[in-house]
Amino acid sequence: MQAQTVFELDGNQSMLMIGKGPGQDATINPFQGEDCFAVIENLGDELFSVRIQQEGEIVAIVPVQPQQTEKIKLLVGQELYLDPETKNKARASVDYEKIGN
Repeated sequence: MQAQTVFELDGNQSMLMIGKGPGQDATINPFQGEDCFAVIENLGDELFSVRIQQEGEIVAIVPVQPQQTEKIKLLVGQELYLDPETKNKARASVDYEKIGN
């Protein structure tokens, strides 16, 4: 089971993907309430970073190069943000996968 969403990232602001709850998240995580994988694909030509936070603390920052994909374990209670690294627009695909597939 997977869920996928494609986003355009404005070069001026970060985007919360998941972690704040219904109505506040940019994506719907079908595995809410359990650990899962976030699969982030850079569909554009601009570098961006994936930032994972928990309780206001940064857990990890993972750069995603153009045309590359990163699979990141996302634990319950963590927030996932996409942060542009340039002022140009970037495109990202966000998927969630069940752990154990």
